[in-house]
Amino acid sequence: MEISNLLNMDANIVLGIVNERLRLECDTIDDLSSRYELDKEQLRQKMAALGYRYDPISNQFK
Repeated sequence: MEISNLLNMDANIVLGIVNERLRLECDTIDDLSSRYELDKEQLRQKMAALGYRYDPISNQFK
């Protein structure tokens, strides 16, 4: 899957993909944004629109 267009996808799909990548590949949201060249603030805003916030302790959006 092409992750470069991730922020253009439906937010519900993005949530699943991002949490999977955080669980399996990335130790932090900074690692995720760096690895996939994502704008961390845009990602946070997209997730906030669904009512999710990044939890650094569990390393996922809840």
